[in-house]
Amino acid sequence: MKVIVLIPARFASTRYPGKPLVELKQKDGSSKSLIQMSFEAASQIAGVSEVYVVTDDDRIRAAAEGFDAPVIMTSPERENGTARCAEAVKVAKLEADLFINFQGDAPLTPPWFVEDLIAGMAADASAQMATPVLQCDATTYAMFKEDRANGRVGGTTVVFGDKGRAIYFSKEVLPFIDPAKVPGADIPVYHHVGVYAYRPEALKAYISWPECGLEKLEGLEQLRFLYNGVPVKCVEVEARGRLFWELNNPEDVARIEKVLAEQ
Repeated sequence: MKVIVLIPARFASTRYPGKPLVELKQKDGSSKSLIQMSFEAASQIAGVSEVYVVTDDDRIRAAAEGFDAPVIMTSPERENGTARCAEAVKVAKLEADLFINFQGDAPLTPPWFVEDLIAGMAADASAQMATPVLQCDATTYAMFKEDRANGRVGGTTVVFGDKGRAIYFSKEVLPFIDPAKVPGADIPVYHHVGVYAYRPEALKAYISWPECGLEKLEGLEQLRFLYNGVPVKCVEVEARGRLFWELNNPEDVARIEKVLAEQ
């Protein structure tokens, strides 16, 4: 199975303009841009044929070319990463059995998250798209609650059924847990890891559909699949002792640098 990884990255982020070019301090005291760290993380995934940075911004293109990453330029009119990936596949005439949308703001994504995702798609020929989900530990759950308490829009949670099909994704912390009843372990909240695996036909279908109301309200592109009746397969992954978090807001820089210093 041929797998291609696409890393969509845009400069004009509403919550954090210029985010892909933010410099993060490494354990050795040096620094790397967020987009470079994401490219290096994606390049560690086993079984991948090619990795591309996909952007509409010349500053990101120049930075990516500076660390020898191949770049595909897309229109600034694309509303989200999935649409940007779909355009990249078309303009670059890419061919693969599976396309992976690897978020450019998630350098802490370990390779096995994506390897497990690819395996999940390989084992289920009927699945048109899939995404990893990670059960929250106490630390991650506290970070979710801290963001919400401070009015920050951060990570995404997901609820899914017993066959691993997504029921809903939200920027709110779902399901609600009475603060007096939060368990110390086995917290029933799942962090949605913002990586997607698509069959080529799923990407083509996506850009043929208009943006749906829930997608617009939540700012979550995957809701367009659910709205149009396409199941989203949730592949549960294991943290293996590592903390996973995305860089959603400026406050997340310190969180990620702390992890980099410790791991």
